[in-house]
Amino acid sequence: MSRRPDFILGVDLDGVVANHTHRFREIYAELKGIDPDTLPLDRSWDFHEWGFEEDEYSHYHRIAVMEHDMFRTMPVMDGAADALWRLSDAGVWIRIITHRLYVHWGHEKAIADTAAWLDLNKIPYRDMCFLGAKPQVEADAYIDDAPHNIEQLRDAGNTVITFEQPYNRDLPGDPRARTWADVEEIVMELVADQTGRFERQLPGLDAGSDRIERRRGDGASL
Repeated sequence: MSRRPDFILGVDLDGVVANHTHRFREIYAELKGIDPDTLPLDRSWDFHEWGFEEDEYSHYHRIAVMEHDMFRTMPVMDGAADALWRLSDAGVWIRIITHRLYVHWGHEKAIADTAAWLDLNKIPYRDMCFLGAKPQVEADAYIDDAPHNIEQLRDAGNTVITFEQPYNRDLPGDPRARTWADVEEIVMELVADQTGRFERQLPGLDAGSDRIERRRGDGASL
């Protein structure tokens, strides 16, 4: 039986690693024939600032996923890939936990596009879970943006880093991260507290999400 990793970090995708709001706004504005700037990025959890009628959000979200490859084409949050690489190199087990199987009859595409996006954007991870009830997942700490997930996880006794978004600014409790540099520092402290050590990357080692391309450019073997 394999030994459990010393520290497992449960990482949400949308609104944390992937910029869901930005890409959905692009697609929705194109579908409606409107200027994207009329749709505020500083929005609430239910997108009511965008003027959706009842059930319109789910309708357009399905179109964005199924017909416009939204899960495959979201931009990456600034600094996320490199921070996750550094944490992974230091021994943190990255567990992707995402609730993307809510589009009926679209599970195959959601899973395939998610895996493709992670590969295309060089996001390191050891395993991945698709589910909504995140307290059921074993991790030493979590990072999430959804207020209901954060509250449920904390109510179950878990450590949760709130990745700040407009819709969670009023949510009480720490730790809270505004950037991926903040996330990295918080996780380093959590790992050190739990394991008694945090082994930062040694000087001279190749770091970052673009390491493969740089090594190929230098003619080095992989």
